[in-house]
Amino acid sequence: MIIVLRSGATQEEVDEVVERLKRLGFGAHVSRGVERTIIGAIGDERGVNLEEKIGVLPFVEKVIPVLAPYRLASREYQKTDTVVKVGNVEIGGGKLVFVAGPCSVESEEQVVETAVRVKEAGAKILRGGAFKPRTSPYSFQGLAEEGLKFLAKAREITGLPVVTEVLGVEELPLVARYADMIQIGARNMQNFRLLEAVGKLRKPVLLKRGMMSTVEELLMSAEYILVQGNYQVVLCERGIRTFEPSTRNTLDLSCIPLVKMQSHLPILADPSHGTGRSDLVEAMSLAALAAGADGLIIEVHPNPIEALSDGPQSLTPEQFNHLMKEIKKLAATMGKEV
Repeated sequence: MIIVLRSGATQEEVDEVVERLKRLGFGAHVSRGVERTIIGAIGDERGVNLEEKIGVLPFVEKVIPVLAPYRLASREYQKTDTVVKVGNVEIGGGKLVFVAGPCSVESEEQVVETAVRVKEAGAKILRGGAFKPRTSPYSFQGLAEEGLKFLAKAREITGLPVVTEVLGVEELPLVARYADMIQIGARNMQNFRLLEAVGKLRKPVLLKRGMMSTVEELLMSAEYILVQGNYQVVLCERGIRTFEPSTRNTLDLSCIPLVKMQSHLPILADPSHGTGRSDLVEAMSLAALAAGADGLIIEVHPNPIEALSDGPQSLTPEQFNHLMKEIKKLAATMGKEV
């Protein structure tokens, strides 16, 4: 339920609603707007009539049922778009943001060179994997803390905030010491204990859609983070598993406008994982932005042929620079700022 307070409601009145909700077994999320304060009631509404218990208060304007199973992530709860700040970079709010870097951090030289090159081309955030979830246990698993140190060095040199993936709750404190944004990968989208842990962390989170997950399941996973009090969540469409064998995944572009209609959270697209082919990345990048994505996350490697992971889908710095030039042309026609 959403409880809308009358204009001019005092802090004492807000506190009274929150206290009443707690006594009824609900959590409360308070959102203050310019003219109205709204409170989201979080809990099982079966057997409790909040209209009778809360709606009768003189400073409550109305009690609105939320139809979507994800409450805090829904447009019903918040009409305006959320803007997530990562370092000094804002994601959402109309400006396009580009995240770029290697799939795996392989050496300090590799990640620093990549960071310098992608920043020159227009990237605002550096991505790179220090802990890598791989299908095969024999594949390169990442450099762990050493890789995190290399990412921190690249941030020091370029000023780019860093986003990197965490695989489990036990690694979260270590990753959080180095990262500006925590990535939850596709395989962990429904690792609910991990979602709760990053929700308590209060760092920005990049939540990737699972390869066999619906849009509703993606938003429900975001809800696990939001309900813990962390409202800095960015969604990511990275392709889903279909019967098509010529691409790694099928980049679901319809997901982007659908999320925009149903949720206030910003969403990025990942054409690298979405296709698995570097020769398709440019076309799908432009298509994703035209569909309404708030930005892109793209894999870039100085020498993709020798990459320890995901070389076939990685762009060279030169290719990324060309892509950014094409994006700027598209952005100009859309009235978007890059």
